[in-house]
Amino acid sequence: MTDESKGMWLGLVGVAVFSLTLPFTRMAVAELNPVFVALGRAVVAALCSMLLLWKLKAKLPTAAQWKPLALTALGVVVGFPVFSSVAMRYVPAAHGAIVLGVLPLATALFGALRFGERPSAGFWIAAVIGSLIVVVFALSQGGGGLQAADLALLAAVLAAAMGYAEGGRLSQTMGGQQVIAWALLLSLPVLLPVTVWLGWHYGVSASPRAWLGFAYVSVFSMFIGFLFWYKGLALGGIARVGQVQLLQPFLTLLGAALLLGETLQAGNMLFALAVLVVVAFGRKMAVRRQAA
Repeated sequence: MTDESKGMWLGLVGVAVFSLTLPFTRMAVAELNPVFVALGRAVVAALCSMLLLWKLKAKLPTAAQWKPLALTALGVVVGFPVFSSVAMRYVPAAHGAIVLGVLPLATALFGALRFGERPSAGFWIAAVIGSLIVVVFALSQGGGGLQAADLALLAAVLAAAMGYAEGGRLSQTMGGQQVIAWALLLSLPVLLPVTVWLGWHYGVSASPRAWLGFAYVSVFSMFIGFLFWYKGLALGGIARVGQVQLLQPFLTLLGAALLLGETLQAGNMLFALAVLVVVAFGRKMAVRRQAA
């Protein structure tokens, strides 16, 4: 199996984990403050990271690695969790899942602008078509216009794309496990006191169902999923493996139906299936990469 194929499979495992993030987030924010959920999940994941780094006997990052680690943390540890948690207060998980389908294009853009990846014209055509499908869906659901929650979801997309591209590139020289672990640990001194204050101010009284949602996004979405995801990006390339995310809306629709009882609407399924066809097309297009 080639490195690219391995990267695609590892990326698919990561996407499968991430696909349940919105349903479990919606479970958590139904009773807990959304910013507490967003930052608290990073605090829990940072504690897991401390154990991982100790087990790996990891060395401190070099001076050149701290900046991309900070950008990774800003994108996936803070930005995406905050914006997506706020959005889940106002729209169903199924709606958010399809809006986030634009993420592969954003990830490819960051990869091209920051690290010199050069996708072919066919690749960009597939990415743009997939993204247009997502935009049409959002407009149709919003009565012809974007909702405030859609804007929060788009901000989440930009944050995640930056974090994915920076972390994926850094994983080529640092290893995917250490990238997410150090990014989380770097954020801990800031996020821990803020999370404690939010818990004290807004309260942490919630049902076991809400805490189950919090536990999933903390351990799986914020930690375990990234171990697979960044390794996949490092092996297969940011633009190429990033397209696997086009499958995420379809998986999230199923998760939202099973976990939240959201209806599997025919229109939603058609949009998800259309995106599925696009990723199959984009998978065959060439992407030229530069070595790290």
